[in-house]
Amino acid sequence: MAGYNILIIDDDKELCALIGQSVLQENIEADCCYSGKSGLLQLKEKDYQLVILDVMMPGFDGFETLERLRKESSLPVLMFTSKNDSASKVRGLRAGADDYLTKPFDMDELIARIISLVRRYTRFNQKDGKIQTYDFDGLTIDLDNRSIATGNGEFELPPKEFDVLLFLAKNQGKILTKRQIYEEVWGEEYVYDDSNIMAIISRLRKKTEENPGNPRYIQTIKGIGYRFNKEV
Repeated sequence: MAGYNILIIDDDKELCALIGQSVLQENIEADCCYSGKSGLLQLKEKDYQLVILDVMMPGFDGFETLERLRKESSLPVLMFTSKNDSASKVRGLRAGADDYLTKPFDMDELIARIISLVRRYTRFNQKDGKIQTYDFDGLTIDLDNRSIATGNGEFELPPKEFDVLLFLAKNQGKILTKRQIYEEVWGEEYVYDDSNIMAIISRLRKKTEENPGNPRYIQTIKGIGYRFNKEV
């Protein structure tokens, strides 16, 4: 990987420096800000492919910073949460975080997640506008024909099926709530009727999965929603 920049927003200066040194080995440059306010200002100064954001900070905490960031940017966000704090993980994911890592963490795991999120973001944000297909391992999504090619064959998808699959794929690795999926695809307020989404997910799995009972692409995140597998 080369030519990528990430922004770390965390008041732990030693950790910021350590992460910065570690990602350099992957040809990724990191800038550090030590408060939510300074991080939000820095985002206006430079193009980044990822934001790493700590939950616990003085002033704007991670959640408030994320809320303000999401009003202006769709950049992937990896949040640091405290050990055994499942409430923060869920709150962060619902607020628009793409992934989370619990402190203390293994640096190799952090690097792997950084690379995965940066690749996903750059895959779906090509500036030449020529991308007409998205290729995953064993699955091709054709934007022009609104169709897919899988090991099960080629399928021209009905509108809602295609829109749900594309929304999940464009947010690869990110846990999406049923509310987020419904409001994005149907364009109306979510009314807690999950039957439409569940039926569409079931039909998509029959077309995309070798074993629909053990899905590889569209994963169920119990109690929250769905995620397009970040490993494909």
